[in-house]
Amino acid sequence: MKLKEYAVVKGIIRCESGLRIGGSKDALEIGAMDNPIIRHPVNSLPYIPGSSLKGKMRSLLEIKAGSYQKDSGRPCNCGKCDICRLFGCGDPQKSSEMTRLIFRDAMMAAESEKLLREAQEGRGLNFADIKSENWIDRNTGKAGRGGLRTQERVPEGTRFDFEISIRIFENDDTNMFKNKVKEGLLLMQQDYLGSSGSRGYGKITFEKLTLNNQPFEV
Repeated sequence: MKLKEYAVVKGIIRCESGLRIGGSKDALEIGAMDNPIIRHPVNSLPYIPGSSLKGKMRSLLEIKAGSYQKDSGRPCNCGKCDICRLFGCGDPQKSSEMTRLIFRDAMMAAESEKLLREAQEGRGLNFADIKSENWIDRNTGKAGRGGLRTQERVPEGTRFDFEISIRIFENDDTNMFKNKVKEGLLLMQQDYLGSSGSRGYGKITFEKLTLNNQPFEV
């Protein structure tokens, strides 16, 4: 296989509702956040891991194609389909082709960092909003006991810089790869990113998308 070129998709991810991609607690503290979001280890800014973007796009494309492995919950590993060619096959006995898609971590855009830093200084928000949730006892209509939890979320309106690189090898169907990426981005807009999407979290839109610096509409 001979590498011919890279096709680069860039743009902005805008959070249309609070976005939650879970992180880990640094320490166990009284009154600490139950469910913190993932943050950069140096500057503590929220970001979207490339693995989250890749996993969500792949699962949505597999669901649409009918190749989603419901019983095992694992990605398709047939090694023959377009999705395996793009995202990689975990079984080296079925395919040794190189993964075509490279997902970069999406870092917070400078304008959003500025706005959230001002909010942090003015209201003590740590680049996130806090949402308290409980469950309701259907028999009494009251909040259930022991169910209160607090969730950290990236606030609505926050933007992240987004990038995918597509490896193009000789004899690759370049248009198919590009169209499959476009299809995956559209599905992500129609679904959700992160957790708790059925409760309103994680609605996103892609803005200012380009492919090799040319407009790339989904």
